[in-house]
Amino acid sequence: MASNRNHMFESGQFVAGHVEPIEDVQIQPNGVDLTLCCVFVQTGGGSIEKGGKKIGDREEIEPQDGHYILQPGGYIVRYFETVNIPEDHVGFIYPRSSLLRNSCMVNTAVWDSGYRGKGESFLQVYKEIDIERGARIAQIVFARAENTGLYAGGYQGENL
Repeated sequence: MASNRNHMFESGQFVAGHVEPIEDVQIQPNGVDLTLCCVFVQTGGGSIEKGGKKIGDREEIEPQDGHYILQPGGYIVRYFETVNIPEDHVGFIYPRSSLLRNSCMVNTAVWDSGYRGKGESFLQVYKEIDIERGARIAQIVFARAENTGLYAGGYQGENL
C-alpha cells in the first residue's frame, strides 16, 4: 500500500495492513483498535540504570468467566494482535474513548520503526471496571517518521 506523503498520520486501512489478526470492526478511520489479551499486576520492583534495566516481577490475573474485574490501581495489559511498525513510520497508542469515559487510561511508549510484537501498555484504573477479554481497549495509529535505523531493542519480537 503506497503512503501519501501529504499527510502526517496514515489511514486505518494502511495501519490494518500491519496488524494481525484483525477483524473489520477494529479498523477505524485513522487507526486500528487493539484488543485485550491478558492483564498483569507488577509484584516486584524494577530498576532503570544507564547501562540497562530490570523489569519487576509480575503476576497474571486470571479472568472470571472471560472478564477482568479491575479495582483502582495500575496494571500491565497485553494485546492479542501482533503489530509490525513499517519503516518510515512510528506507532502511537491511545485509549478508546469508552475506556476514558470509565475513568481509565492507557499509557505506552513510542513504538519505533521496525518493531514487531504483541505489545503491552500500562492501564490506570480509577474506578472499578469490568473489561471482557478480547474487548477493544486501545487504538494504534501510525505517523510518518524519518529514522536512522530500525528498532533492534530488547522488546523486538516480544510475546510472540
